[in-house]
Amino acid sequence: MLVVSLQLASAAAMHILRPQFRIEQDRALAFAAARGFGAIVAADARGPRASHVPFVIERRDERVIVQIHLTAKNPLVELADGTRRFLLIVSGDDAYISNDWYVSPDNVSTWLYEAVHLSGVAHLRDHGENRGHGDALLAASEARLPKQPWDLTQMEPGKREAMLAGIRVIDIVVDEIEGQSKLNQHKSDADYVALVNRLAHAEETSSHRLAEKMRALRPELKYDVGRCVGRVSQA
Repeated sequence: MLVVSLQLASAAAMHILRPQFRIEQDRALAFAAARGFGAIVAADARGPRASHVPFVIERRDERVIVQIHLTAKNPLVELADGTRRFLLIVSGDDAYISNDWYVSPDNVSTWLYEAVHLSGVAHLRDHGENRGHGDALLAASEARLPKQPWDLTQMEPGKREAMLAGIRVIDIVVDEIEGQSKLNQHKSDADYVALVNRLAHAEETSSHRLAEKMRALRPELKYDVGRCVGRVSQA
């Protein structure tokens, strides 16, 4: 896990709904690194532009760097001018919560979710760094799969060089880290258990994962454990 201490800007980009929902910086970085995919947003004279990208996070000279690549023709490439700020939005699992799932009355329906925002000034890198980025990104991505890792040395050299020549690598020097884990931490034990049990019985795998995370936050409560664990293990 990266250990970082940043001087954050006074105005937060992410609206934190409740203090207990905030994800502390190191855990937010770990969350983003584990996901490895998000949406990059920057603005030009016409307004916001965005692309969905894989990324790697590394630390250099006490700085946290998010490194991405875009196709050379992507309009965001021109915006990586060393002064403009980019925002990376990394989303995790989410689930809808119906208002009649609660034990107590007069609740409202809502969404549970986890997300992290990383932002900072974007710098366009030289073409000579394309291969190093490709190797690092593949290593991180392939490590998530239960197989022998594939790497660029296994690609036909001419095709590999053509592919690498068609991308531009961008470093985002992160100076703002914000995360939110909205898992109804503020609800009563009875309501909390009722929601966990509902999520554990849902059809969606993402709901099962959120149920497991919620159980870990209040492990002392009594849940419908058999069904919850069984459904998650099948996902």
